[in-house]
Amino acid sequence: MPATSDDDEGGQTALRVERRWAALSIFILCLLVLMAGFAGIHELLMPQARVETVDVHTAALKGEFIESNLGTELRPDGSVVVRMVAQQYSFTPPCLLVPVDTPVTLRATSLDAIHGLIIDGTNINTMLVPGFISVAETRFRETGDHRMPCHEYCGVGHEGMWADVRVIPRVQFQQMAADKPRLSCVG
Repeated sequence: MPATSDDDEGGQTALRVERRWAALSIFILCLLVLMAGFAGIHELLMPQARVETVDVHTAALKGEFIESNLGTELRPDGSVVVRMVAQQYSFTPPCLLVPVDTPVTLRATSLDAIHGLIIDGTNINTMLVPGFISVAETRFRETGDHRMPCHEYCGVGHEGMWADVRVIPRVQFQQMAADKPRLSCVG
């Protein structure tokens, strides 16, 4: 059966539509490549304003993350700073003590592998990369206990890597802080 002009015209229309879709697909692909390139160059030229590092080989021996400096510290302005270290397969300290309705700054690092932490009921969700200090800020509005799991697979014991955050009344926290420079709910 010979091709009719309707068949030929339909084939030409289909060909035009396919070419337009192919051209649109190539345009989108090129646009995405350009955007990725721009983002990479921008990051290279404009690095983060402040990156804090720590030597993982000496962090537990000297500096901010020695064992006696871990836990919650009450600052003169009434805010608190919590320092902690993650390592396979635990957080140190394993239980953090913080006052209610107070600005809390969490400063944490990892000594061995990439870990993650998330505190339920807060805006804290961060990665802990060996050699870098992660900083997160929050405020707990109610007293109570919060779970803090490692959410980045760090090895065979990962599923047991948990810590707790206990939020207590501010007056009680201030009384406890008068006796000890660093607080945790352990010991």
